[in-house]
Amino acid sequence: MSETSFIPGPGTTRALRTALGCFGTGVTIVTTLTSRGPLAITVNSFTSVSMDPALLLWCPAKNSLRHDAFVTADTFAVHVVAEDQLDLARHFALNGEDFDTVDWQPNAEGVPTLPGCIARFDCRHFACHPGGDHSIVIGTVQEVTTRPGKGLIFKHGLYGGFLEQT
Repeated sequence: MSETSFIPGPGTTRALRTALGCFGTGVTIVTTLTSRGPLAITVNSFTSVSMDPALLLWCPAKNSLRHDAFVTADTFAVHVVAEDQLDLARHFALNGEDFDTVDWQPNAEGVPTLPGCIARFDCRHFACHPGGDHSIVIGTVQEVTTRPGKGLIFKHGLYGGFLEQT
C-alpha cells in the first residue's frame, strides 16, 4: 500500500475530509432553548478542554442555519449519544427544531435534555472563537449526568459501535 500526500486547498477538500475521517469520533447532540423553542444539532467536533475549570468545546459550521443561535446561547447541553440512538442523531442532523417525536425535558436552566444518552454536560457559555469555516464554542460545565452504556462512533463517514479488544 502506498502513501499519498497533498497540500490542503480548494482542489483537495474531498481528500482532506477523507483523511480526517480516519479518526473516529463520538457523536453528540447539542441543545439549547431559543425564543422559537428548543433547538438541537448533531455534532462530532467535541472535546474536553480543561479539568479546572471544567471546560469543553464543540464546533458548529458557520454555514449552518443553527450556527448563530448556538454561538450566542448563554446555556446549552452536550449529549453523548448511545450506540442505540442513531435515529436520534440522524434526526437532529437534519432538523434541529423538530422535538415532536422526542420525550425531552428542560433542565434547571430550561435547556432541552434528551433521554437515553450516556452522558450529558450542562454548560454555560464561556467563549467563542473563529475557527475557519466553523466557530469554536467553549462552555463551562455546570453539571454532568451519566449512565452506563456504549457510545455511538462516527468514522469514515459511517456510524457504528466500538469493538472491544481483550
